[in-house]
Amino acid sequence: METVGKSWAVAGHGRRAGRSAAALLVGGALLLGTAACNDGGGATGSTDAKGSASAGGSSSTDAAPKVSAAQLTVTPADGATDVQPKDGLQVAVAGGKLTTVEVTDKNGKAVDGSISADGLSWKPAGQLTVGTTYTVAAQAVDPAGLVAASTTSFTTLTPAKTASTNDNIADNGNYGVGMIVSVRFGKAIKNKDAVLGGVTVTGSDGTVAKGHWFGDSRLDFRPENFWTPGTKVTVKYRLKNVEVAPGVYGDIDKDEPFTIGRYQVSTVDAAAHTMTVDRGNGKTETVPITAGNDQNASWNGTMVISSKEKVTRMNSATVSNVKGDEYDVPDVPHAMRLTTSGTYVHGNYWSSAFGKSNASHGCIGVADAKGGSDSSAAGKFFNSSIVGDVVRIKNSKGQTVSGDNGWSGWTIPWSKW
Repeated sequence: METVGKSWAVAGHGRRAGRSAAALLVGGALLLGTAACNDGGGATGSTDAKGSASAGGSSSTDAAPKVSAAQLTVTPADGATDVQPKDGLQVAVAGGKLTTVEVTDKNGKAVDGSISADGLSWKPAGQLTVGTTYTVAAQAVDPAGLVAASTTSFTTLTPAKTASTNDNIADNGNYGVGMIVSVRFGKAIKNKDAVLGGVTVTGSDGTVAKGHWFGDSRLDFRPENFWTPGTKVTVKYRLKNVEVAPGVYGDIDKDEPFTIGRYQVSTVDAAAHTMTVDRGNGKTETVPITAGNDQNASWNGTMVISSKEKVTRMNSATVSNVKGDEYDVPDVPHAMRLTTSGTYVHGNYWSSAFGKSNASHGCIGVADAKGGSDSSAAGKFFNSSIVGDVVRIKNSKGQTVSGDNGWSGWTIPWSKW
């Protein structure tokens, strides 16, 4: 400050001194600004509230920066936790218009969103991810062109409860043309439409499988018609951000691919005691069988092989509503399950009714040897079959199988699926 005072003193002596004074005036103004930031005392000149200095009738001004009239509001507040992943984030401005909004997670992955047409707000395009910290960097401009900026962060809620998700698909598995994707949840689902939006089943040929609820915890998917052989199908789960019931979220975000194998559809005619195996391209084979007797008639309808066992035990005590003699066969060969209620296509070494009469307790029996023979009719059918193959039963005296008894959804008309 004293340097500025001496500069003005020199300025009173002639033309040469005037030139020096002008040079010192610029330097003095700079020094004045520096001194004003550090110490308001010791100056020969005076400093007003706007930072102007005067001496000998001259002045220099250092104007205060202007502040943007745009007022940014980010919801939720900076540092917020347990933010709802749906509709929990919004950016708004008053007194200006938004120019940029960038929302990123801890890995720098950006959240899609858009500024409204009037420039006053921004929202994400979809739900955020649960249990994730986000940073929001927003800028706006007021009518004078002055910029306002804000940077905040928040964390979405970490669900205290989740519903487990289990299905019948093995990654990269190979299944028959009748394969139905059956998903079971560990808790009752209340927001069924939201869950349907979080699970898709699509084929590489454009085929889309539609979902159908059986109760509150089972969701099955199938296309209108059987899958085309060779189709690559992908089950896509996007459930971690879905509130499946109040306070309960899904537990999985993943893709599960599988492939549809060769064509095989078998038709059992219980009245004719035959099973016709259609392998496509005009290739068929007719096999003598025995179906359920009059007291324990087989189900009618379209069913799907859900599992295969080379040998299994069959006991009437494990099947409801069996009429007549009880049974317990410890070594039933070449068994392929069709329903959860206990219907199988299986090898039979203890009967001679094949092609003649219906003598079983509801299953479809095919001739076999004790212990199972690969060269028998049952063994050949077993070895040619895969999970997902279709077995239709017709002309039985039994009722039509329900859609949730095994993977029997094909029995339900598409209009009601």
